[in-house]
Amino acid sequence: QVQLVESGGGLVQAGDSLRLSCAASGRLYSSHHMAWFRQAPGKDREFVGFIRWGYGTTVYANSVKGRFTITRDRSKNTSYLQMNSLQLTDTGVYYCAAGSEPYNWWGQGTQVTVSS
Repeated sequence: QVQLVESGGGLVQAGDSLRLSCAASGRLYSSHHMAWFRQAPGKDREFVGFIRWGYGTTVYANSVKGRFTITRDRSKNTSYLQMNSLQLTDTGVYYCAAGSEPYNWWGQGTQVTVSS
């Protein structure tokens, strides 16, 4: 069993940067992903991207490609979502998820609000 805790959300202005963290307790295997999703008010949950826990390679949604970067620190069992050039449409609750697709474990989410 793995528990995930996100942190780092907050209120920022458009164009600002923010870094989210997702700390995992429990064992993650090299074959696992650590993924990020978000959900804007009144909308479905949206895939943001993931990192392969073993290789560290990444995949991103087109909507965030070039602005967001996912990294991981295996020694800390933590993934990071670096968000640059934030836009109003990036507002939402950000969730991390881990395991194999469909993801086994989910965090509680952290709110990111981008204001103009």
